[in-house]
Amino acid sequence: MAITDESPAKPDGPSLVVQIAVLLAITAAAIGLGWLSGQYLNGQAEAQKAALASQTPDGATAEGEHAPAARDTEVLLPPITTNLAAPTTTWVRLEAAIVLDEPQPETTLADDIHQDLLAFLRTVRLHQVEGASGFQHLKADMEERARIRSDGHVKQVLIRTLIFE
Repeated sequence: MAITDESPAKPDGPSLVVQIAVLLAITAAAIGLGWLSGQYLNGQAEAQKAALASQTPDGATAEGEHAPAARDTEVLLPPITTNLAAPTTTWVRLEAAIVLDEPQPETTLADDIHQDLLAFLRTVRLHQVEGASGFQHLKADMEERARIRSDGHVKQVLIRTLIFE
């Protein structure tokens, strides 16, 4: 009979202690880089706040470029409920508002924009508004129609509710 060696084979990779040491070193490096990134970003935010405070009178904090101007006017439109062009069994309900660059003395402007948006929604097909890009295109088209109808007085169309059934 032949004598066979039944001793366990030595592992080829690094020992368990070396693996744990490498794991701890990589973890420490990740924590350090995360902390440095946080300090860097926090410093940028504080610098931007300081720059904004120095630009506004009396050190008051500004709300930024997205703050509405003092003379902008928001007008709520009546809800629009209609069916789409295709499929005709799909109904849509839209609640929207328009932001005007200055108050308009005539109240027919909001009614004209409301009727124009209603007519536009009746020409929309369901596949045109699917997904995020479809919603953006729908909003851009509605803003363009509102600007044309108001001779450029509408700055933005705010969609408050949009439901398809």
